[in-house]
Amino acid sequence: MRRSLTSVSLIALGFLTTTLAVSPAALAQEPQVEEQIVDAFQQLFGKHAGERTNHAKGIVAEGEFQAAQQAADLTTAAHFQTGTTVPVKVRFSNATGIPTLPDGDPNANPHGLAVKFSLPDGAETDIVINSLKFFPVATGAEFRDLLLAVAASGPNSPKPTKLEQFVAAHPAVAKAGATVATPESFATENYFGINAFAFTNKAGETRFIRYVAEPLAGVSHLAPADAAKRAPDFLSEDLAARLAREPVRFRLLAQVAEPGDAITDATIPWPEDRRRVELGTLTITKLAADNKAAAKELLFLPGNVTDGIAPSDDPLIAIRDAAYAVSFSRRSE
Repeated sequence: MRRSLTSVSLIALGFLTTTLAVSPAALAQEPQVEEQIVDAFQQLFGKHAGERTNHAKGIVAEGEFQAAQQAADLTTAAHFQTGTTVPVKVRFSNATGIPTLPDGDPNANPHGLAVKFSLPDGAETDIVINSLKFFPVATGAEFRDLLLAVAASGPNSPKPTKLEQFVAAHPAVAKAGATVATPESFATENYFGINAFAFTNKAGETRFIRYVAEPLAGVSHLAPADAAKRAPDFLSEDLAARLAREPVRFRLLAQVAEPGDAITDATIPWPEDRRRVELGTLTITKLAADNKAAAKELLFLPGNVTDGIAPSDDPLIAIRDAAYAVSFSRRSE
């Protein structure tokens, strides 16, 4: 049975766009942390056969990615080479593990964008980004503790609740929550990579980057009162209507770190004046023929990279991969 949540709990749950990580050393000490995270999600949201543990509600679409000329200056990755165009599958989604959550519910924030690139050699590589500009906690252990604090903080819990205590001790939680709002459309939202990745170019130069996807349609959000009045599935319906008229496009950018920027702490955003290099254009042309079947078979992993790209030592990347794999195995049962 899903726990009844307080408003504070719901705000915290809005951060659960990515299932977080611990370092390999921590995983050795707590080998079941990814299972604990998935268990906590299912305790909070219930078990829904065939659905994701988090970002359960979403819509799959298809299209292509065309690399920008300057992308090759940063990386040798095949899909970022000048003149290269590759097929993509994407999934837009709402936060939480509730597949029927109305799109205008504040707990549907942050929204996610996952991209699977089909490379020329037949391999695949993924990007998993969301509308949260930075993450509320820095480690998998902290993320597990956040979930446990939510679970222990019902409407009749003594004050301060476990969640209130956690938020007080982790100031990034409130700061991160302030960066999200309900978009007017999946196509009018910015999506950010919370983790850093190492890009290496042909000269052997390595730079750390975080992904940013900017909509060519511009960014547009709804006030909470307006969002609450929208139809339960308005984001998916809007995307279908847009694609019936014309493609939906995003500019994929790499925000490039400078010395001293936090590479391994997802709670610390990089300054807005950091250089952004255009990697290319993501063009979405049509919805998947069978959304449920397509969503069930797709597994997006942040750490699924290709030559020219490597995960940073951010401890969240490995646990995201591990927890996503656990979730995938459960929805495939």
